[in-house]
Amino acid sequence: MTVAPKILLADHLKTLKLPTFLREYDKLARQCAAEGLDHVQFLARLVELELIDRERRMIERRIKAAKFPATKSLDSFDFKAIPKLNKMQVLELARCEWIDRRENVIALGPSGTGKTHISLGLGLAACQKGMSVSFVTAAALVNELMEARDERRLLRLQKQLAGVKLLIIDELGFVPLSKTGAELLFELISQRYERGSTMITSNLPFDEWTETFGTERLTGALLDRLTHHVNILEMNGDSYRLGQSRARKTEAST
Repeated sequence: MTVAPKILLADHLKTLKLPTFLREYDKLARQCAAEGLDHVQFLARLVELELIDRERRMIERRIKAAKFPATKSLDSFDFKAIPKLNKMQVLELARCEWIDRRENVIALGPSGTGKTHISLGLGLAACQKGMSVSFVTAAALVNELMEARDERRLLRLQKQLAGVKLLIIDELGFVPLSKTGAELLFELISQRYERGSTMITSNLPFDEWTETFGTERLTGALLDRLTHHVNILEMNGDSYRLGQSRARKTEAST
């Protein structure tokens, strides 16, 4: 191919947004020629490379949009450290069919038992399945909702959060909510009811959620919506983080 057609082809591929085609076609053409493959086989390989690369970029964009504090997979979670956690249930949830069914997940257990790690792992699995995910702590979410209300953009934020396939609310119960904050969080969860999946991690058992939401009426109404279609992960046990820290120290000293 002479220089002019190469420049024209590169321009067309950029216009069509086919960066992998542009990057790989020359090398792959020589490779297919050496293997005696025809033009259809060459194109099939090139298209496959483009699709693989496009899917990888889409997953990266979803992970970035989710705003995970860290990228953690379930592969790196030590299920033996939290024997009360049902490993088969977690692996089933990682298939993400519960998100298609618009169900919820609530992970309950003391601080340090790996609730955030599990939520990050399930969030990552959802991103890899092509689903939109948003991760936020309960305190940050309530602050964001209150700021949006004060700045008259609450409806826009609520619409944005209601449209996410999976909303992960981490650390509910660590900080008591103001009356306004509790009401805004309840309103958001009500908007998502049977429209999208919500995952919540909390260090408090359900009978202590009133301490966070202030009134039994609001807490009862919230739990009624959350637990209608719910998968509960019991994560009681010794601190997972403490166990990991001890293991690292042991490895370092050997």
